[in-house]
Amino acid sequence: MEELSYYEILEITKNASVDEIKKAYRKMAKLYHPDRNPDDPDAEHKFKLCNEAYQVLSDNQQRAIYDRYGKEGLQGGVGRRSGGGFDDLGSIFEEMFNGFAGGGRRQSRTQSDKFPLDMGIEIRVSFKEAVFGCEKEVTFTTKSSCKTCKGTGAKEGKVTTCSQCGGKGQVYMRQGFMTFSQTCPVCHGEGTIASEKCPDCKGKSYTETKESVKVKIPAGIDSGHRLRVSGRGNTGKSGVRGDLYVTFEVEEDSHFIRNGNDIYLEVPVFFTQAVLGESITIPSLSGELTLELETGTKDTQQYRFRGEGIADVHGRGKGDLIAQIHLTYPSRLNSEQEELLHKLQESFGIESKPHESLFESVFEKVKGWFK
Repeated sequence: MEELSYYEILEITKNASVDEIKKAYRKMAKLYHPDRNPDDPDAEHKFKLCNEAYQVLSDNQQRAIYDRYGKEGLQGGVGRRSGGGFDDLGSIFEEMFNGFAGGGRRQSRTQSDKFPLDMGIEIRVSFKEAVFGCEKEVTFTTKSSCKTCKGTGAKEGKVTTCSQCGGKGQVYMRQGFMTFSQTCPVCHGEGTIASEKCPDCKGKSYTETKESVKVKIPAGIDSGHRLRVSGRGNTGKSGVRGDLYVTFEVEEDSHFIRNGNDIYLEVPVFFTQAVLGESITIPSLSGELTLELETGTKDTQQYRFRGEGIADVHGRGKGDLIAQIHLTYPSRLNSEQEELLHKLQESFGIESKPHESLFESVFEKVKGWFK
C-alpha cells in the first residue's frame, strides 16, 4: 500500500464527499485496527496509512494542497490540521469501540475477549425530565465470558487453527499489482475455530444476563449526551468489568422548542394587542413571565428573557427564553365590528392607505411604457 494514493488507501474516488471519506475511514480503520489484528505488523502498518490518509483528506486545506502537489506539497504537515482533526479521529474511535477515546483508562476490548467490555444503551426521557433532572431505573442485558469454555466458545476450550486464513484472521486478495486484505469470513478475525461448540454458550463465548441500575440524570441533559455508569458493562475472562454508557434521547414538548440551552415559545397575539402594545402573561420553565409588547409589535418579532432557559448540564449558567410573536386576526366580522374598523381606518386618513402614495409614480411609469 506504500505506492497507493490517499484515495486508493481509503478506496474512494477523488470526488468523494466529506461524509464518504469519514465512512470509508471508519470501515478501513475498523478492519485494520490493532485490537482486531494482534501480532499482525502488516495490519498495523495499513492502519497507520489509513490514519494518515484521513487526516489529510478530511481537511479541506490540506486536501487541496495534496490534490495539486501530492505528498511533497504537504512538506511534512500531516497532523498539523486547521480544525482539530485528532478530536475527530477520537470521536470516530469512540463510535466504533463504544468508549471514550484517549481516556487512558482501559481499552473496551482486551486481546483475549471476543466482545467489548464497555457497552452502550439508549433511553428516552421527557422534556421535563431533561430540563429538571431525575432518577430513572434502566434495564439492560450484559455479557459475561463463559466460564465453562473460558470464553473460547469451544467445548472444553479446545480450538484449532482456522484453515481458511492459517491463523492470521485475515484473508488476502490480489488484484493486478495490489493486494487487499479483509477479515476472515470463517473465524471472523479470531484465527481459531472451535472444534466443537460449547454446550453452555452455544459457541458464542459468553452468556447474557438482564440487569437494572438507577441512573441519576442531571438537569440540562440533551439528545445525544452520554453518561458513564462505572463498572456496569460486560465482564471479560479476567473478571474485569467494563462501563455502561447511557445515551439520551429527549422527547419534544408541545409548546417549548429547545435549541441548546435556549428555549423558544410561540406567543399568539391578537392584532389589536400588537397595535396598542399591551402587557400579557406567558408561561416559562419557572412559572409565569410578563411580556410587555411594544406599540406596533410585528409578526415574528422576538422578545428575549435572559436566564429563563435551561440550566447548562456542565454548570455554566442558564440559557434564555425567546418569545416569538405570532399575530392573529379575526376569522369573521359582524356588522358592528366592520363599521368600527371602517371608521378607524378613515380616522388615519392617507396613512391608512400607504400603497397609494407608494404606487402613484409606478402607475405613471407603467403608462409611459405603452405610449
